Amino acid sequence: MLHCIVGTAGHIDHGKTALVRALTGIDTDRLKEEKQRGISIDLGFADLALAPDIHCAFIDVPGHERFVKNMLAGVAGIDIVLLVISAEESIKPQTREHFDICRLLGLRRGIIALTKTDLVDAEMIELVRLEVEDFVRGSFLEGAPVVPVSSVTGAGLEQLKCELAKLARNLPPRPTDQHFRLPVDRSFTIKGFGAVVTGTITGGQLKPEDDVELHPLGLKLRVRGVQVHGRTVPRAVAGQRAAVNLVGIDHQQVRRGMTLTAVGAFADTKLVDCLIELLPSARPLKHRAPVHFHAGTAEIEAEIRLMDRNEVKPGERAYARLALRQPVLLLPGDRFILRQFSPVVTIAGGEILDLAPPRKLKGGQQRLKILETSDPTERVKLFLAESACGMSLRDLIARTGLSERALKDALSLSGVIWLEAQQWAVSLDWFRQAQQKTRQALAVFHQQNPLKPGLNREELRSREFPQVPAFLLDAVWNSSPDIAAEGELLRLSTHKLALKQEEENALRKIEDAFRLAALTVPSAQQVLQSCGVDSARARNLLQILIREKRVVKVSDDLLFHPSALSSLRQILSVHKGQRFTVAEFKQWTGVSRKYAIPLLEYLDRERITRREGDLRIVL
Repeated sequence: MLHCIVGTAGHIDHGKTALVRALTGIDTDRLKEEKQRGISIDLGFADLALAPDIHCAFIDVPGHERFVKNMLAGVAGIDIVLLVISAEESIKPQTREHFDICRLLGLRRGIIALTKTDLVDAEMIELVRLEVEDFVRGSFLEGAPVVPVSSVTGAGLEQLKCELAKLARNLPPRPTDQHFRLPVDRSFTIKGFGAVVTGTITGGQLKPEDDVELHPLGLKLRVRGVQVHGRTVPRAVAGQRAAVNLVGIDHQQVRRGMTLTAVGAFADTKLVDCLIELLPSARPLKHRAPVHFHAGTAEIEAEIRLMDRNEVKPGERAYARLALRQPVLLLPGDRFILRQFSPVVTIAGGEILDLAPPRKLKGGQQRLKILETSDPTERVKLFLAESACGMSLRDLIARTGLSERALKDALSLSGVIWLEAQQWAVSLDWFRQAQQKTRQALAVFHQQNPLKPGLNREELRSREFPQVPAFLLDAVWNSSPDIAAEGELLRLSTHKLALKQEEENALRKIEDAFRLAALTVPSAQQVLQSCGVDSARARNLLQILIREKRVVKVSDDLLFHPSALSSLRQILSVHKGQRFTVAEFKQWTGVSRKYAIPLLEYLDRERITRREGDLRIVL
């Protein structure tokens, strides 16, 4: 089944609502005030089966200039615009403004309906047709079907349906593989069900029992049920209008302009870089001018900050930054409308290029030119080059709006480093620079500490890479053949301990002192003080002996030669399976309590003995 969204556009009282009612049998004026005043105030909705395989949803927008903001909330997500122009009055002010809005939003398909043809003669219809064709010349509606219709007599309705069906069959598919996104245009409650929100799904798909997130509130909610055109469905997809029954929220907490999305997929923003196009009819737009910003179903006050210029002239395009008064969910490629602050009229439109721009404003045109014109691969490379140490897949999806598949395709072509286990990407330049920075740090360390085997990983990370995730540094160090990792220590693979003659002599003295002392060793401090080198080098020499297992650290201040511990094992071996006291151990070994307790604790750790209350057993 093909689905399409058709939005009306046109001046007040040109017959938009009457035409939708004639096509669908549904009156889209649902408010009491609309009935009383005879004009549309808010968005109205209807649907129609254009063919057995085509279902069309209509969004009927108000035509009065006071309600253009409501019109903007409805027209942003449509596939086809139905520009309605009265054959009695031809082109009027809101015809022009609505048409400008459609063009600025990047709409590409539409039909023009000449309404109220039952009130004029054929000559007038032809005259208005010529005016309309001249009006849309050079736009996306140039060459579009112009269909004279009457909602009273039904004339032309079948032809209009046929033209709509033709356009619907040629629509490009909506991106169902992206993360789910639905800008909310209505919220209400149904007794027995609770909160319901409606909107057009602009990406992804939604099913009952899915978890969703409501932006900008950040609330995590559960979907109880989904309807499309009043029918409960197992799944709603991009390009369909859907009603979503939510669990965990009151409908009064939800307002137009909020967005439902997949949980954790996207982030709100208050600062965006964009490309704007000022209408030829607008006044010059000055730096830091206040504007009304409309995107999706949201309307937010904003300040425009121009790049390297003080104003944009009518008809010009320019790069700019928008500082939004409130956070909103946007994605790159989203189209928007700017309206003047006072008087409130449409002045410009544009496209979102970046959701998290760098602080520096001046000189940003080249960067935005890349974001505007380049393919996803180049945009991803730019974001990674600007990042401190790469980005997670989740952050890249939120920053680019790409689906996971499209993003991984872009990463595969961009020559970046991709860590599959952690779903993390980093630029090749950063990776190489991190390797070089590590090599330099290790070279300095070895020069300053020739007797130390290497630099502690955590010390190096905290000193040189304080913000970098540990897994990323591990990848940097493990992939470099000239960096050797030994437990928690890192060294250059070319680094070898080269002892001076006096250090060789001191090393032998330290080892001999522990070997000759057997089980009654002096303190480490005593041994180091008499080895013949300064205390700093002596401590390093002792660490070499410990690392090479030429002495064994039994307690903080007691170290033993391996030969002494081997003799101790032999002494205990003749008592295997026997329980003994500390006193008996002292008698067997000839050591005092000063040595007996640390040695017994060492033997327990080595599973040579096991403590059982006040006794021990030889295992």
